[in-house]
Amino acid sequence: MIKIMVGAKRVVDANVKVRVKNDYSDVDIEHSKMSLNPFDENAIEEAVKLKQQGIVAEIVAVSIGNDKCSDTLRTALARGCDRAIFVNMDNHKVEPIMVAKIFKQLVAMENPDIIFLGKQAIDDDANQVGQMLAGMLNYPQGTFVSHVNVVDNKATINREIENGTETLEITLPAVLTADLHLNEPRFIKLPDLMMAKKKPIHTITLEELNIKFKPSTRLIKAIDGEIKKQCMMLNNFDELISTIRESI
Repeated sequence: MIKIMVGAKRVVDANVKVRVKNDYSDVDIEHSKMSLNPFDENAIEEAVKLKQQGIVAEIVAVSIGNDKCSDTLRTALARGCDRAIFVNMDNHKVEPIMVAKIFKQLVAMENPDIIFLGKQAIDDDANQVGQMLAGMLNYPQGTFVSHVNVVDNKATINREIENGTETLEITLPAVLTADLHLNEPRFIKLPDLMMAKKKPIHTITLEELNIKFKPSTRLIKAIDGEIKKQCMMLNNFDELISTIRESI
């Protein structure tokens, strides 16, 4: 039986409209409803399904950020994760490269067979952590996963690509990133929420992981995206190319 580590990022709820602060310094999420990242929900759901099939022995959820991430981890535990690890970033900005470095250290500590992440987070839409982590670990990777089958220390996956799907056989350990088409996350029952409150959450600092925080990006200005309601219906690809050339 194998062990899976899953990501559980705290993001603004998908149904909430995010607004820019009056001084354009950032987006205003102080009073916004927060939720578990939808793509991470798919990764967790698939890990739980594999456990129900008798393939997985343990699922460890990881969340990185401030103290409020404990609520996100409780949700992950209620969905079926066995343990939770919270990495305290002391309110520093969480960047993809930093998340990948943290996961690398946690993988060395926990030795999971599969690191299952959402393909991206709905706040920054970066789609970088899984690929960075696989490179750092020198692990095989399967991104945009829409189907998983694990047999004899190998994972056969279908991944979403531009013109269809691609099937890969990957030797474990490996990094997988979940697409929304992977599954439909289950509804959390009240007893599961109550039981999740009793499950352990282990807090770890960057110092314990021997990682120094060093920001690699800075936010210059945040602005509302321009909404364009004009549209043009085209009949074929040639018309599209012609229209693009005319607009240049």
